[in-house]
Amino acid sequence: MNATARQPVVYLPHGGGPWPFVELGMPADELAALRAYLEGLATLPKVAPKAVLMISAHWEEPVATVSTSAHPPMLYDYYGFPPAAYTLQWPAPGDPALAARVRELVEHAGFASAADADRGYDHGAFVPLKLMYPEADIPTVQLSLLTGLDPARHVALGKALAPLRDEGVFVVASGMSFHNLRQFYSPSPPRVQEARRFDDWLKHTTTQPRDTRDAGLVAWRQAPGAQAAHPREEHLLPLMVAAGAAGDDVGAVAWTGTLMHYPLTAVHFG
Repeated sequence: MNATARQPVVYLPHGGGPWPFVELGMPADELAALRAYLEGLATLPKVAPKAVLMISAHWEEPVATVSTSAHPPMLYDYYGFPPAAYTLQWPAPGDPALAARVRELVEHAGFASAADADRGYDHGAFVPLKLMYPEADIPTVQLSLLTGLDPARHVALGKALAPLRDEGVFVVASGMSFHNLRQFYSPSPPRVQEARRFDDWLKHTTTQPRDTRDAGLVAWRQAPGAQAAHPREEHLLPLMVAAGAAGDDVGAVAWTGTLMHYPLTAVHFG
């Protein structure tokens, strides 16, 4: 596959719970901006992808685990929402051949791997993908994060996946650049300022050359406002996988917005 056909890598914010398919009472203008960004992502690849590899913040396993079902079910991994939240559907096919290829690549890179034939699309996956591909016609495989959430291991995991980009696979890393649920519903000016400092760091770091970028991401806990933005880092770790898969492609800040006044950022590579 020639270089112009190489698929991009994106790190995106997936919003909250079953939004936007269920009303959550969040500011309409903020959510409209995020929805418009996610809906536009389907046009990002210069060549239509053959499949999506999704790395969601909502799946962690001891080893790199791949969804292998040809027809993945839905996984409503949230609670306390109206009944409509538990009837949402995104019936995209899986891709067992791609799942096998993912396992081959990660094992070649020294990672243990496993298959999960029962894993469904969690909301970190189906919410953005339902907006990107409403016809549910894009084969999709999910890859788990690794328990322990070590950033260096996730950059290395992403590096193992890089060849997929030249095989027609659109790598989508779904998380949130700010994820402190306690603060979302009690925004205070000092906390918002702290979050903005972290967001500024993230934008600067992801747009640096590869070695500087990856070293910065591995040391993310030293960034200003890091712990306030991510008391637990599972929503940031998909970014590490995306950066690893990006290779020498320099990141670009593709979208910025807010959710409950806290900053959110999406980064594209390639």
